Amino acid sequence: MAEWIRGVLRQAIPIDVLAKELGKVPLRELEVLASAATKEGLPMRNKALAVLCHLRGISWAPACSFLQISSGSWFRYWKVFQQGGTKKLFARTTRSDKKSEIDSNKSAVFSLLHSPPAAYGINRTTWRMADLRKVLAEEGHPMCCDVIHTIIKEAGWKWRHARVVLTSNDPEYRVKVDAIKKTLSELKPDEAFFSIDRYGPFAIKQKGGVKQVAPGEQYVVPQWQKSKGWTILTAALELSRNKVTHFYSRKKNTGEMIKMAGLLRSEYRTCSTIYLSWDAASWHVSKDLGAYLDEINQKAALEGFPIVKTAPLPACAQFLNVIESVFSGMARAIIHNSDYQSVEAAMEAIDRYFSQRNEYFATHPKKAGQKIWGKEQVPSQFAEGQNCKDPLYQYPA
Repeated sequence: MAEWIRGVLRQAIPIDVLAKELGKVPLRELEVLASAATKEGLPMRNKALAVLCHLRGISWAPACSFLQISSGSWFRYWKVFQQGGTKKLFARTTRSDKKSEIDSNKSAVFSLLHSPPAAYGINRTTWRMADLRKVLAEEGHPMCCDVIHTIIKEAGWKWRHARVVLTSNDPEYRVKVDAIKKTLSELKPDEAFFSIDRYGPFAIKQKGGVKQVAPGEQYVVPQWQKSKGWTILTAALELSRNKVTHFYSRKKNTGEMIKMAGLLRSEYRTCSTIYLSWDAASWHVSKDLGAYLDEINQKAALEGFPIVKTAPLPACAQFLNVIESVFSGMARAIIHNSDYQSVEAAMEAIDRYFSQRNEYFATHPKKAGQKIWGKEQVPSQFAEGQNCKDPLYQYPA
């Protein structure tokens, strides 16, 4: 047995002799096995020799001892060869359970990156790979540094660019995020939760973007243009219904937030409670806004309006504001590559965009859209591990 195997390894046994000894095997398959046994690395060589030994009638016990493989490997190689020949025997397999491809691991990594290290007792302002690995293991997601690096790299994040690694510095980050999660998890059918923000101010002029052009055609946008006007879009996205409510203004102040609160409580009058979630801008936490909400809530039951509560986002956490994703999709669809002739024309396009979007999700409440809605950054749901704000997007001047 040993001498025969050594003869195969040294190519001392001609292929025609092997063919006579192992007569049941097609010549092409035999040539592939003989080549793998003499030219490939140890794993492939052992597979080929195990099959050749089996074909010659050599017992598995001495063959396994000589090749230093387990009996399980011996019989597995033979079974695979019977099922698909050398093609299946030598096929390179890829793991389908890579840790870097598991959604729960991805979510855990990005959830951690969005939190400041100080929230986990680490006296640093930025994350290190060793710290990420330690905290992830403590939270039940053990991963090596290579896996963490792969997850971050495949998502397009770059450690050397601070604008890409989005992190909130709010010392109450965890408290505020957990409060929003709790509210959403306990949201009743007659309650509504709104993600609110502003788009702009943006000027009405020819905008650049990405589009297909003919061969030899140059796609240019003048650097210096005379603006046709400007406006600010204020919008609210109701997460459970995926519906957008919006209006236009010329200012960013408490008055606009009071206007939005009044608009939503009227539009969603049949609800018992509505929650307003926005970032930490000064006009979102002003005394005037707080006084207004207190006043309308005192009269809510008598006048038949819902109670209005706030669910503020952590400071510097625009990436958690779901409506940023909607703004990103809108900008790609009707702002980029546009050349509206007036503010009114731009408003009409925006109105039509949101009208079509609302109509689509009213008809398909359980599906994400596959038309222009596919351009949105992330799904319209609150998830700590996702980045709603397009890292490449800048408000147009």
